[in-house]
Amino acid sequence: MSEALPTLWFVLIAVLWAGYLFLEGFDLGVGMLMKLMARNDTQRRVLLNTVGPVWDGNEVWLVTAVGATFAAFPLWYASLLSALYLPFLLVLLGLIFRAVAFEWRGKQDSDAWRNRWDWAIALGSFAAAAGIGAALALTTTGLPLDANGDRVGGAFAWATAPAFLGAAAVVLFCLVHAAAFIALKTEGGVRAQADRLFRRLLPIAMLPFLGWALLVQLDAGSAVTWLAVALAIAALTASYRSALSGRDGRAFAALGVGMLALVGSVFAAVFPVVLPSTVDPAFDLTVSNASSSPYTLGVMSVVACFGLPLVLAYQAWTYWVFRRRVSEASIPAAHGVTAL
Repeated sequence: MSEALPTLWFVLIAVLWAGYLFLEGFDLGVGMLMKLMARNDTQRRVLLNTVGPVWDGNEVWLVTAVGATFAAFPLWYASLLSALYLPFLLVLLGLIFRAVAFEWRGKQDSDAWRNRWDWAIALGSFAAAAGIGAALALTTTGLPLDANGDRVGGAFAWATAPAFLGAAAVVLFCLVHAAAFIALKTEGGVRAQADRLFRRLLPIAMLPFLGWALLVQLDAGSAVTWLAVALAIAALTASYRSALSGRDGRAFAALGVGMLALVGSVFAAVFPVVLPSTVDPAFDLTVSNASSSPYTLGVMSVVACFGLPLVLAYQAWTYWVFRRRVSEASIPAAHGVTAL
């Protein structure tokens, strides 16, 4: 049983990252589309209202994924975050500016004030998506690590082609995922814009994600992981066809299935390696040499059995409560805060 726990937690961490990309993906994309799609302040407020009740809950998946890595695989956590110190710093700054902007944007009735915070939301969302994409790509393609798990090279040793491919993959996925989500959650002109954007963007937006998956498959793929890639392509095709026929819900769900299949194919292909070394395969971190003690993993498993269902139930309830579509007609006139 103790030998199976590291494998179990590798799978759970992969699920947490996939869940984060699925849930946080669309609200990071909505943040970027604040400047790329919305034409006026009312439309920007519509976009904000689609993610307003859920964006902070979605970020719990990131905190949980990183926290689970720290507890279950401390060597993986230490090597990854120290080697990618600068990308993760940009991710944190992006998330901080984005969160502050969500809260402060409506505190003053001024176009200049709102414009500054709109840029903070858009750029913060971009930085977070790009940083997470680079980190996940390097987790599955490798970093220059020595025998102690320390980075070899300078502060930018991580800036490789796979890192930029992963950054592009997640940024573009967030944009197309957001377009599908906005089409599902809005009415009127905003929905029509999002629907057009989704149909135009989908055929090219998922190419970097597919490229990342194929890069890993060519190096370490198996029949099962190649089957997952085929499933992803079929799901993406179904998503595009559903969008053409006006089935917003099916398009959004099929796109999510495609992304989950690609993430699953990548993590399954590299298993049992959790962080490959590009210096020497003998320096790879694996589920066995990077994991915590069986006792620690056992305690974590018991806690997860109680905690995970509660988190899932709460998030499901939140999405059910705020399931209705938003339109420009439902947005009240902008107003400032008057000091007493």
